[in-house]
Amino acid sequence: MLTVTMNTKTPVDQNTLLSLNKTTGGVISTHTASPADNTTPIRPARQIPPSGKTPSQPAHRIPPLLKPVQKGQKLSIETASPLGGIKVCFGWNTVNPACDVDVSAFLLGADGKVTGDSWFVFYGQAKSPDQSVVFHPDSSADREYFDIDFHKLNPSVHKIVFVLTIHEALARRLHFGMLKDAYIRILTENGKTELASFQMKEYYTNVISMMIGEVYRHNGIWKFHAVGNGVARDLAGLCELYGVRISD
Repeated sequence: MLTVTMNTKTPVDQNTLLSLNKTTGGVISTHTASPADNTTPIRPARQIPPSGKTPSQPAHRIPPLLKPVQKGQKLSIETASPLGGIKVCFGWNTVNPACDVDVSAFLLGADGKVTGDSWFVFYGQAKSPDQSVVFHPDSSADREYFDIDFHKLNPSVHKIVFVLTIHEALARRLHFGMLKDAYIRILTENGKTELASFQMKEYYTNVISMMIGEVYRHNGIWKFHAVGNGVARDLAGLCELYGVRISD
């Protein structure tokens, strides 16, 4: 069973998690603590100006999406030569300037669950323990991206799920109906060739966290799955999805 590990002396219950979500924008620790593991503390809350408004992200120009796939489609991203690594790039625009979007990568085992806090990569924890997944907050063509080195990736990781979340969505009553132009594109390691891309067409007002896509290993071959599905609950929804058990 996975539990939520936090630096707090108060019991962890669902209300605590929902309260925590309002200060972390859905970023959580999904981990069973053990003496051999170094627990990474939850990142501090962002500094919001006295007006209570988060500075809006400027409009983003979508790059050419050369190999688009449809929602639900799965395809191999392997090339003629062995695939040593990829770049996974993201972009979006917002209808509501209050929406501040984050990207996270969950590294999952064969059971579909994270193996610890350190296997969750985002801007507050920019590298996986094996240094295989590295987060970059800025890009000339995209808003944010990950470098993924398959040679360094721990063999226990079978899937990497990429999630878009809206900061303080619950507290500020924000949702994915306030976004547009969201996409994910998979590039070769040098960033010169697109292997696959997916642009969302459906934006749900009852969704706070969006699993936009994933890369996974099947019979030794790396594939891309255009997911485009979300959950209505931010932190609690992610906990349920990745096997985190919330105490009553």
